[in-house]
Amino acid sequence: MSAPGERAGPVTLGAHEPGCPYDAADPPAAGADRGDRADRGGHLLALGPVFTAMQTGNVLFLAFGVAHAGPVPALAPAVSLAAFALGAVCGARLEAFAEDRGRRWFVTGLAAEAVLILSAAAAGWGVAPRYGAPGGRQLLVSAVLSLAMGMRNVTSLRVNLPGVPTTLVTRSLTSFLGGSAIGQDRAIGYGTAAWVRRAWSVGAMFAGGLAGALLVRTGWSVGWLLLPAAVAVLAVALVYLTQPRMHPGGVAST
Repeated sequence: MSAPGERAGPVTLGAHEPGCPYDAADPPAAGADRGDRADRGGHLLALGPVFTAMQTGNVLFLAFGVAHAGPVPALAPAVSLAAFALGAVCGARLEAFAEDRGRRWFVTGLAAEAVLILSAAAAGWGVAPRYGAPGGRQLLVSAVLSLAMGMRNVTSLRVNLPGVPTTLVTRSLTSFLGGSAIGQDRAIGYGTAAWVRRAWSVGAMFAGGLAGALLVRTGWSVGWLLLPAAVAVLAVALVYLTQPRMHPGGVAST
């Protein structure tokens, strides 16, 4: 078992973009993004060439693997993609079920996600990070984490914070630039304060990648890397237990 500060084994770092979660400065996604991204930046480096949140990368990896173009295995992205799809379906059903019965769908979604992240941490406890072809336990962790990220993306869509998706920096960056003093496009928020949370989102993605990579280099095992993410999600869920119930779109009920 590796604890923070203990060298878990040799790590090879690659120049790839890590997949990361929740969002920036404004409610209802405040807090979860900064804490969770700061931890999940190293997961691509820790679990092999596979994404758990940004499925665009997995679709491409799967295509490359099927075509035998380069040393990219098809199994890991296929497992992650299937688990993500299952998580999205389960998340949609769960949160709609909770809302139909007058329960807090946002808190329900976060709680389920946190349980899955903790399960992934347990599955990866003592597993040393490695970037090469994933073994059985790395695949298991990737699958459980992808399941959680499928649920997270459903939650993000239901919250619908404009221009700030929680697992993809491309759209946030485009919204930030287009709605800035440079782009001046009022259709995507020029003249509003939206650029602040979009800038936070892009910055959080970079900070998460940097922090995660540094934690991998210091020898954190896969399980330790996931624990702060679960704690951040649980903390946000607890905060929103005291807030008015939300309708999809992030609108609080009166």
